[in-house]
Amino acid sequence: MQFSAGQIAELLHGEVDGDAQVLVHDISKIEEGRLGTLTFLANPKYNEHIYRTGASVALVEQGFQPNRPIPKSLTLIRVQDPRAAFAKLLDMHNAHQYEKKGIEQPSYVSPKATVGKGCYIGAFCYIADGAVLEDGVKLFPNCFVGEQARIGTGTRLHAGVKVYQRSVIGARCLVHSNTVIGADGFGFTINAKGEQEKIPQIGNVVIEEDVEIGANCTIDRATLGSTIIRKGVKLDNLIQVGHNAEIGAHTVVVSQTGIAGSSRIGSHCMIGGQVGIAGHLTVGDRVKIAAQSGIGSNIPDDAVVQGSPAFAIGEYKRSHIVFRDLPALRRRVDQLEKERSEARHPADPS
Repeated sequence: MQFSAGQIAELLHGEVDGDAQVLVHDISKIEEGRLGTLTFLANPKYNEHIYRTGASVALVEQGFQPNRPIPKSLTLIRVQDPRAAFAKLLDMHNAHQYEKKGIEQPSYVSPKATVGKGCYIGAFCYIADGAVLEDGVKLFPNCFVGEQARIGTGTRLHAGVKVYQRSVIGARCLVHSNTVIGADGFGFTINAKGEQEKIPQIGNVVIEEDVEIGANCTIDRATLGSTIIRKGVKLDNLIQVGHNAEIGAHTVVVSQTGIAGSSRIGSHCMIGGQVGIAGHLTVGDRVKIAAQSGIGSNIPDDAVVQGSPAFAIGEYKRSHIVFRDLPALRRRVDQLEKERSEARHPADPS
């Protein structure tokens, strides 16, 4: 689809500086702009690119004043916040891209399932008995929704997502490809023969509204009760959430983090990549955990920690300086011991 600069300006409540009739059909980075694309300038360090970009339309701040001529083929749209305006356009572009409806074949939808209005079910999907897809749910090809699972209004599951039985996903969630929600928790006990014996995992997973889950994540079902992901949580790719764990509202977790069973993570936390959190722990609200940290004990509200085992980040940084200086310190100690030895046992003058 094509849009004119005038149409875009009207949508963004902006002002056209140039040709209001110029058309764009795609978007681009300002340094890689090409004819027929729209770009934006929000960071002053990219100002130089505005004078040589090949884009047809650029979003700029209302007060932007070029210090030399810009390309004649470039039309400016002056807005209050170029980055926010560009994000709005991206969101609209994204929504249009995924605006599909209907049931593609081959796919299977149980006659005992409930499918709301405006849903899309891509080819090779399987919707089991008792499953509920609320209005506007989008399931891309090869998704599986198990018995009595429920997917909330406007939620989108990308290709290959598996939602096991009785799992619940709230409204307006986004789950990326190959994520598995509701697989068995890792629960075993040692029997009289010394063998690992499986404990049935009969709980479920509950994901509240406005959650985004990256690709290839695994969120295990509870042994009893629920594994819970609270509203607004953002999970990166390749994250493991163990059975009966809970992640508080609006917490962000970065790639390759593992959260063991029955741990409770508070709200508004920020957890870096490759963090390991042991089981049955409590992490308070607004906690920040640096990448590659190992959490083996409870963490209070508002703490900022790093290391393995993790401790207060200020102490960690001071300790790291000492650790980094250990070779030099060792050389100094060796030199002092040598001087002391020579002082106690002076060389024979003969």
